[in-house]
Amino acid sequence: MKARRPFIISIQMEIKTAEFTLSSPRESMCPKDTKPEYAFIGRSNVGKSSLINMLSRNKKLAKTSSTPGKTLLINHFLMNREWYLVDLPGYGFAKRSKTEVAKLDQMIRGYILEREQLVNVFVLVDIRLEPQKIDLEFINWLGVSSVPFAIVFTKADKLSETKVKANVNSYVKTMLETWEEMPPYFITSSDNARGREEVLDYIDQINQSLKQS
Repeated sequence: MKARRPFIISIQMEIKTAEFTLSSPRESMCPKDTKPEYAFIGRSNVGKSSLINMLSRNKKLAKTSSTPGKTLLINHFLMNREWYLVDLPGYGFAKRSKTEVAKLDQMIRGYILEREQLVNVFVLVDIRLEPQKIDLEFINWLGVSSVPFAIVFTKADKLSETKVKANVNSYVKTMLETWEEMPPYFITSSDNARGREEVLDYIDQINQSLKQS
Protein backbone atom coordinates (compact mmCIF):
# COMPACT_ATOMS: atom_id res chain seq x y z
CA MET A 1 0.00 0.00 0.00
CA LYS A 2 0.99 3.61 -0.47
CA ALA A 3 0.19 6.52 1.83
CA ARG A 4 -1.65 9.54 0.47
CA ARG A 5 0.31 12.76 1.05
CA PRO A 6 -0.90 16.36 0.79
CA PHE A 7 0.91 19.11 -1.08
CA ILE A 8 3.36 20.56 1.44
CA ILE A 9 4.54 24.15 1.83
CA SER A 10 6.49 25.60 4.73
CA ILE A 11 4.24 27.51 7.14
CA GLN A 12 4.07 27.80 10.92
CA MET A 13 0.90 27.91 13.00
CA GLU A 14 -0.01 28.76 16.57
CA ILE A 15 -3.26 27.95 18.34
CA LYS A 16 -4.92 31.20 19.44
CA THR A 17 -8.39 29.88 20.23
CA ALA A 18 -9.65 26.37 21.01
CA GLU A 19 -13.33 25.84 21.76
CA PHE A 20 -15.41 22.75 22.41
CA THR A 21 -18.27 22.69 19.91
CA LEU A 22 -20.28 19.48 19.98
CA SER A 23 -20.36 15.82 21.01
CA SER A 24 -22.13 13.58 18.51
CA PRO A 25 -23.21 9.91 18.62
CA ARG A 26 -22.86 9.52 14.84
CA GLU A 27 -21.55 11.26 11.75
CA SER A 28 -24.91 12.63 10.64
CA MET A 29 -25.19 14.66 13.86
CA CYS A 30 -21.77 16.31 13.59
CA PRO A 31 -21.52 20.09 13.07
CA LYS A 32 -23.15 21.37 9.88
CA ASP A 33 -20.02 23.13 8.72
CA THR A 34 -17.56 22.98 5.83
CA LYS A 35 -14.36 23.65 7.77
CA PRO A 36 -11.64 20.96 7.45
CA GLU A 37 -11.50 18.34 10.17
CA TYR A 38 -8.53 16.45 11.63
CA ALA A 39 -9.43 13.35 13.61
CA PHE A 40 -7.32 11.87 16.42
CA ILE A 41 -7.69 8.21 17.31
CA GLY A 42 -5.75 5.39 18.92
CA ARG A 43 -5.95 2.45 21.29
CA SER A 44 -7.34 3.03 24.75
CA ASN A 45 -4.80 4.64 27.09
CA VAL A 46 -2.54 5.87 24.28
CA GLY A 47 -2.63 9.43 25.65
CA LYS A 48 -5.02 10.98 23.15
CA SER A 49 -6.66 13.53 25.45
CA SER A 50 -3.30 14.61 26.85
CA LEU A 51 -1.95 15.10 23.33
CA ILE A 52 -4.96 17.19 22.31
CA ASN A 53 -4.54 19.37 25.39
CA MET A 54 -0.82 19.75 24.66
CA LEU A 55 -1.46 20.80 21.07
CA SER A 56 -4.04 23.39 22.15
CA ARG A 57 -2.10 24.43 25.27
CA ASN A 58 -5.34 24.02 27.18
CA LYS A 59 -5.16 21.34 29.89
CA LYS A 60 -8.94 21.33 30.25
CA LEU A 61 -9.94 21.12 26.57
CA ALA A 62 -10.20 17.33 26.31
CA LYS A 63 -11.12 15.42 29.45
CA THR A 64 -8.35 13.11 30.64
CA SER A 65 -8.96 10.08 32.80
CA SER A 66 -7.03 7.28 34.47
CA THR A 67 -9.70 4.91 33.15
CA PRO A 68 -9.10 3.93 29.49
CA GLY A 69 -11.90 4.20 26.95
CA LYS A 70 -13.80 7.15 28.41
CA THR A 71 -14.35 8.93 25.09
CA LEU A 72 -17.62 7.50 23.74
CA LEU A 73 -18.74 10.23 21.33
CA ILE A 74 -17.35 12.18 18.38
CA ASN A 75 -16.06 15.38 19.98
CA HIS A 76 -15.48 18.50 17.87
CA PHE A 77 -13.16 21.32 18.94
CA LEU A 78 -12.96 24.47 16.82
CA MET A 79 -9.36 25.65 16.49
CA ASN A 80 -8.52 29.24 15.53
CA ARG A 81 -12.10 29.39 14.22
CA GLU A 82 -10.72 27.85 11.02
CA TRP A 83 -10.59 24.07 11.45
CA TYR A 84 -11.81 21.30 13.70
CA LEU A 85 -9.82 18.93 15.85
CA VAL A 86 -11.97 15.82 16.27
CA ASP A 87 -11.52 13.51 19.24
CA LEU A 88 -12.74 10.02 18.29
CA PRO A 89 -13.39 7.10 20.65
CA GLY A 90 -10.45 4.75 20.96
CA TYR A 91 -10.33 1.28 19.50
CA GLY A 92 -9.33 -1.82 21.46
CA PHE A 93 -11.99 -0.79 23.93
CA ALA A 94 -11.37 -1.55 27.58
CA LYS A 95 -14.02 -3.56 29.43
CA ARG A 96 -16.80 -3.12 26.87
CA SER A 97 -19.52 -5.57 25.90
CA LYS A 98 -19.62 -6.90 22.34
CA THR A 99 -22.68 -4.75 21.69
CA GLU A 100 -20.92 -1.59 22.89
CA VAL A 101 -17.78 -2.43 20.91
CA ALA A 102 -19.81 -2.95 17.74
CA LYS A 103 -21.66 0.33 18.26
CA LEU A 104 -18.45 2.30 18.82
CA ASP A 105 -16.78 0.62 15.85
CA GLN A 106 -19.73 1.56 13.64
CA MET A 107 -19.55 5.16 14.91
CA ILE A 108 -15.83 5.43 14.16
CA ARG A 109 -15.97 3.85 10.73
CA GLY A 110 -19.10 5.79 9.81
CA TYR A 111 -17.42 9.08 10.64
CA ILE A 112 -14.14 8.25 8.88
CA LEU A 113 -15.77 6.94 5.70
CA GLU A 114 -18.71 9.32 5.40
CA ARG A 115 -17.53 12.67 6.79
CA GLU A 116 -16.72 14.80 3.76
CA GLN A 117 -15.00 17.46 5.89
CA LEU A 118 -12.43 14.97 7.20
CA VAL A 119 -9.08 15.64 5.56
CA ASN A 120 -6.67 13.66 7.76
CA VAL A 121 -6.66 11.05 10.51
CA PHE A 122 -3.89 11.07 13.12
CA VAL A 123 -3.35 7.54 14.43
CA LEU A 124 -1.76 7.61 17.88
CA VAL A 125 0.68 4.84 18.76
CA ASP A 126 2.40 4.27 22.12
CA ILE A 127 6.10 4.46 21.29
CA ARG A 128 6.99 2.27 24.27
CA LEU A 129 5.38 -0.81 22.73
CA GLU A 130 6.40 -3.07 19.88
CA PRO A 131 4.12 -2.83 16.82
CA GLN A 132 0.66 -3.91 17.93
CA LYS A 133 -1.59 -5.98 15.67
CA ILE A 134 -4.65 -3.85 16.40
CA ASP A 135 -2.83 -0.64 15.39
CA LEU A 136 -1.45 -2.18 12.20
CA GLU A 137 -4.88 -3.53 11.25
CA PHE A 138 -6.47 -0.12 11.72
CA ILE A 139 -3.71 1.58 9.73
CA ASN A 140 -4.08 -0.95 6.92
CA TRP A 141 -7.84 -0.40 6.91
CA LEU A 142 -7.25 3.34 6.43
CA GLY A 143 -4.92 2.55 3.54
CA VAL A 144 -7.37 0.18 1.85
CA SER A 145 -10.11 2.81 2.35
CA SER A 146 -7.89 5.54 0.80
CA VAL A 147 -8.14 7.71 3.92
CA PRO A 148 -5.23 10.18 4.34
CA PHE A 149 -3.52 9.69 7.67
CA ALA A 150 -0.37 10.23 9.71
CA ILE A 151 1.07 8.34 12.66
CA VAL A 152 1.73 10.08 15.97
CA PHE A 153 4.05 8.26 18.36
CA THR A 154 3.14 9.27 21.93
CA LYS A 155 4.90 9.19 25.32
CA ALA A 156 8.42 9.67 23.92
CA ASP A 157 9.51 11.19 27.22
CA LYS A 158 9.12 7.78 28.88
CA LEU A 159 12.10 6.37 26.93
CA SER A 160 15.72 7.27 26.26
CA GLU A 161 16.41 8.88 22.89
CA THR A 162 18.26 5.73 21.81
CA LYS A 163 15.22 3.59 22.62
CA VAL A 164 12.88 6.08 20.90
CA LYS A 165 14.86 5.79 17.67
CA ALA A 166 15.07 2.01 17.94
CA ASN A 167 11.32 1.62 18.47
CA VAL A 168 10.46 3.99 15.61
CA ASN A 169 12.86 2.10 13.32
CA SER A 170 11.18 -1.15 14.34
CA TYR A 171 7.78 0.30 13.46
CA VAL A 172 9.04 1.59 10.13
CA LYS A 173 10.50 -1.82 9.30
CA THR A 174 7.21 -3.53 10.13
CA MET A 175 5.17 -1.01 8.12
CA LEU A 176 7.37 -1.36 5.04
CA GLU A 177 6.59 -5.05 4.89
CA THR A 178 3.17 -4.11 3.46
CA TRP A 179 3.52 -0.41 2.53
CA GLU A 180 5.48 1.03 -0.39
CA GLU A 181 6.53 3.96 1.78
CA MET A 182 5.96 5.25 5.29
CA PRO A 183 3.09 7.65 5.87
CA PRO A 184 4.05 10.91 7.60
CA TYR A 185 4.87 10.31 11.27
CA PHE A 186 5.64 12.41 14.32
CA ILE A 187 7.34 11.71 17.66
CA THR A 188 5.57 13.45 20.53
CA SER A 189 5.37 13.88 24.28
CA SER A 190 2.48 15.55 26.07
CA ASP A 191 4.68 16.19 29.09
CA ASN A 192 7.35 18.29 27.36
CA ALA A 193 5.45 19.33 24.20
CA ARG A 194 7.80 17.46 21.90
CA GLY A 195 6.43 17.32 18.36
CA ARG A 196 3.87 20.06 18.93
CA GLU A 197 5.16 22.43 16.27
CA GLU A 198 5.62 19.62 13.76
CA VAL A 199 2.06 18.33 14.10
CA LEU A 200 0.52 21.81 13.96
CA ASP A 201 2.67 22.82 11.00
CA TYR A 202 1.57 19.67 9.18
CA ILE A 203 -2.08 20.59 9.77
CA ASP A 204 -1.45 24.13 8.59
CA GLN A 205 0.29 22.89 5.46
CA ILE A 206 -2.79 20.87 4.57
CA ASN A 207 -5.07 23.82 5.33
CA GLN A 208 -3.03 26.08 3.05
CA SER A 209 -3.06 23.53 0.24
CA LEU A 210 -6.86 23.24 0.57
CA LYS A 211 -7.20 27.02 0.23
CA GLN A 212 -5.11 26.94 -2.93
CA SER A 213 -7.05 24.10 -4.53
